[in-house]
Amino acid sequence: MTTEVPRFDDVAVGDELPPLSVTVTRADLVRYAGASGDLNPIHWSERFAREVGLPDVIAHGMLTMALAGRLVTGWAGDPGAVVEYGVRFTHPVVVPDGDTGALVEVTGKVKDKLDGNAVLVAITASCDGHNVLGRATATVRLG
Repeated sequence: MTTEVPRFDDVAVGDELPPLSVTVTRADLVRYAGASGDLNPIHWSERFAREVGLPDVIAHGMLTMALAGRLVTGWAGDPGAVVEYGVRFTHPVVVPDGDTGALVEVTGKVKDKLDGNAVLVAITASCDGHNVLGRATATVRLG
């Protein structure tokens, strides 16, 4: 699906970004661990994750943050348009073993128009009925 790159003058407060749904599997966690160097066993060992009080293996927080960032960069059409991005991690993304993985659903809404052709986007990311990111916002400079 191709979306048109938004222009500042055409964007209004309250506009919703096209939603994004991403399935995260254990194989994705292995690939991310290798790329990031984060080999913490809570991201690959069920036994270890349960020993430290987690329900199962969990996705890397930075992977979850990156998935939510994809919503904004895809909408803006340019990763360089994102001038500020921040989140709080509120709930882990639990990734069960098997082919189904965990479905992370991300939505966004324009909350404010700022000086310099920038907009503030509020982002919501959820998995299995839980908000997994809190106070997630991005400042995006538009043409």
